Order: sequence, then C-alpha cells, then structure tokens
Amino acid sequence: MRNDVRELRLAAGLSQRELGEVLQVSRQTVNSIETGRYDPSLPLAIAIARHFHSTVEEIFHVDN
Repeated sequence: MRNDVRELRLAAGLSQRELGEVLQVSRQTVNSIETGRYDPSLPLAIAIARHFHSTVEEIFHVDN
C-alpha cells in the first residue's frame, strides 16, 4: 500500500522521531510506514490522518 506520510511529515517540518512521539510509536515504525514495509493498524492510520487533518483514504492508497 502506497502512502503520503513522508510528504505530509516533511511539509509539516517534522522529523520521523517527532512524528513518532506525537503518534506514540517509534521512529523506526514511522520509517517502516513511509517506505511501505509496514501497513499501520487501523487505529494508527486514523491517528495519522487526524494529525494531518486528512482522511485515511487520502493518505493511504491501495495498489491494485
């Protein structure tokens, strides 16, 4: 699944560590989500969307 987390994080001026702190996950988890190695749980995806004032569907893109 592709996502726009990295682009949104950079536009907000946040490091992976800072975003991880806000979401209560590790920097490594943020990195894994950004690179597509890890698909977040639904609660985490919702938290990411809320943080960026967006929706899960706008941030995460299912590859068909």
